[in-house]
Parts: sequence; structure tokens; C-alpha cells
Amino acid sequence: AEGRELLVAIASREGAGRPDQLRANGRPTLLVQAGIHAGEIDGKDAGMMLLRDIAFHGQSHLLDGANLLLIPALNADGHERASPWNRPNQRGPVQQGWRTSAQNLNLNRDYVKLDTPEMRAVARLLHDWRPSLYLDVHVTDGIDYQYDITYGFHGWDGDYAWSPRIGRWLNAILRPALDAALKEAGHVPGPLVFAVDDRDVTRGISLGLYSPRYSSGYGDLRHIPTVLIENHSLKSFRRRVLGTRVLLETSLKVLGAYAASLNDAIVEDSAARPQHIPMNWTYAEDRDQTIDFLGTAYETYLSPASGAKEVRWLGTPKTYPGLSVRRDEPGIHLRRPKAYVVPVTKPEVIERLEWHGVHM
Repeated sequence: AEGRELLVAIASREGAGRPDQLRANGRPTLLVQAGIHAGEIDGKDAGMMLLRDIAFHGQSHLLDGANLLLIPALNADGHERASPWNRPNQRGPVQQGWRTSAQNLNLNRDYVKLDTPEMRAVARLLHDWRPSLYLDVHVTDGIDYQYDITYGFHGWDGDYAWSPRIGRWLNAILRPALDAALKEAGHVPGPLVFAVDDRDVTRGISLGLYSPRYSSGYGDLRHIPTVLIENHSLKSFRRRVLGTRVLLETSLKVLGAYAASLNDAIVEDSAARPQHIPMNWTYAEDRDQTIDFLGTAYETYLSPASGAKEVRWLGTPKTYPGLSVRRDEPGIHLRRPKAYVVPVTKPEVIERLEWHGVHM
């Protein structure tokens, strides 16, 4: 919105510079997106470290099986609005970008609406470059816990996914490899979790689906394998970046090694035409599943500032065994219509369908 260019780095064995050149080498492409919230910038540093190591430090073999696209800072305007006070609940870096765009819009709520030039550029990039795996790197807010790198995707542990075959591949192939590599490097990986109640962890954990206004929900709808990464804001910046660096390298290796099976899943999901569509999603507590949550101890106190009971995290590791899990479930299934009609009086809708690449 302020006229800055949005940059993407392209890394391949051949030095491809166009989408057709990249596809011509026959290898899958990993897209890493950083800084959609410019204060949550871990992916930029980890991605630039990975590019440096590939170019100069003997890691060029990582491109033998897969190509790499890196968007270092998607919210370029927010990135330049840096301040030490933008995210006071996050431990580093010292200077942090701003969450929203120059138009004060949250880019990670704009995947379907495409109200912003940044997200229209992302939609075009996804259409033109056709990544086989899409990683969206964030830093989370909320409660304290032991995990330093958390991530999630639709299809986790058999949960619902618009692209169920892709979800099964992510759960069976990518997830075990990421967890093993992170643990070996001294990190504590975990699922993308949020507390049902930030002031009382014992009430349970939410593992809900994401609507398509978010990257993971949108990628699932477009049959693009998409993983949402949320590093823990209370871990040090160094620890978060190094963990992300491990995650990116492992993703490149797995993508190269299992390209054929992932491509089969993408093709199958893209060709599927389910007869019924789940709608009216609501939260439901899964009585049959629990989680031993690796949290931290906390106490409550009456805050003189707010006048209410607040939580003080103590930083001491504490496991909360058998916490209930709350998941999303559809309230109704509707039969798929034979067709949708968009009237000529809605040019803004037609325009957005074109931007999304929807056939009409």
C-alpha cells in the first residue's frame, strides 16, 4: 500500500527465475512465507540463514530434491514500522515490526477477501509457481508452555480436512520427520494448541480448524499442503530462529524424498468432488481424546491495574495430564449445488474469483 516491492527469493540447482523454468526441472517446490505479521519475523532470519548455508556453507545438496521459494517479509510496510514496543509480550528481536499492514488490515485474515495488494500478490504467486508445500511462519501469543516450536495443519491426527489425502500425508510423513529432527536438535515441538481459557489451563485445549481467511484453511481449500507454524513468544529469539531453521531444512529434505506420494495426494484431492459440504462449524469437546499438556506452573493474583484476577506464569515446567481436547465439528452437511450463479452486478466478487483462479 505504501509502494514497497514484495520480494521472493528463488533457489534451485539451475538458478531458475520464472515459474516455467522452475517447473521444468521436475522437482517439487517449498514455499516459506515469513512476516505476514511483521513483528513475528522468525521465518525471515531462519530462511535467510538457510539460503546462506545453501549458497556458501556446503548445503547446496538440499536443492537436489526440491526447490525453495522464500518470502522474507510479506508485510513489508509493517516490517518498516519497527519499534521495541510493538510486541511487549515477545522475547526478541529488539526491534519488531507492526502486526497489520499500512492499511491497518490483518493480512492473515485476508486470504479469501483479497482486499490488500499483499494478499493479491500471494494468490498470484500460488497460482503461478504452484508450490507443493507451503509453510507460514508466525510467533504465537497467549499462555506459557514448554513447547518452543508448535505447528499444525488440517488433517492432524485424522481431523477434518478439505483435502483429506494431503492431510494424511502431512500427518504420516512430514510430522514425524519434523518432530524427530527438532527433538534431536534440542527443541520441544508440539501441536498448534490454544487454551480454552487463558486463565485456567485445566479447562482444556483447543485444536480447532482454521477458516480460509487464514493460510492453513485457505491452502487446504486450494489443495496446497499448508502448515501453520507458531513459535512460542516467551522463548528466546535465538532459540525460536534456530528451531525454525531445523524445521525448514527438514521440510526440504522430506519434500524431496517423498515428492511422488505428495503429488499423488494433491492430484487426488484436486480431482475429488464430494457430494456434501460441511457447514455451520461449532466447537465440540472430544470426550475420547485427551492430551498430556507440557505446560508451566502459574498462579493467580488480583491485579491493581485491572481490578480483576490475572495470571502470573512462573516459568517452571509442569505437565497437565489428561486435559480434554476441544475440536471443531460441522453442525450440518449440505448437498453440493449443481452450480453457483454470480450476477453481473457483483463485479467485485467476480474479480476476486478470478484472482483466486476459480474456473467460471
